[in-house]
Amino acid sequence: MRLLLDTHLLLWAAVEPKRLSRRAVAFMDDPDNELLFSAASLWEVALKQAKAGAGSGMDARLLRRNLRTSNYEELPVTSDHAIAVVDLPSLHQDPFDRLLIAQCIVEGITLLTADRMVARYQGPIQRV
Repeated sequence: MRLLLDTHLLLWAAVEPKRLSRRAVAFMDDPDNELLFSAASLWEVALKQAKAGAGSGMDARLLRRNLRTSNYEELPVTSDHAIAVVDLPSLHQDPFDRLLIAQCIVEGITLLTADRMVARYQGPIQRV
């Protein structure tokens, strides 16, 4: 199964793995699953990094390098993904989460999230 991890899960896996649920770890450790990260998540981390400043502990470049080294596949943002956001109901206003949901719908992949609001959307979403 192809799995896109939301930004929180990516950060937790990289920095605070104890925050991951057993269910999340099971999905992530299953060798039959292909793990992906979105360029949108790196954009979100980069914006938070810029806002927090040096010494914040967030480093989008390092996160990307570690994800690629750990065999995560990068999912770029396409115009199809951006346009698909218009079809989503207004359950959640976070633009990054909405883009991740749209990516999963367009690509037919499953989004892993710990966010209750994100999990309310119809589509290929697993709350872990």
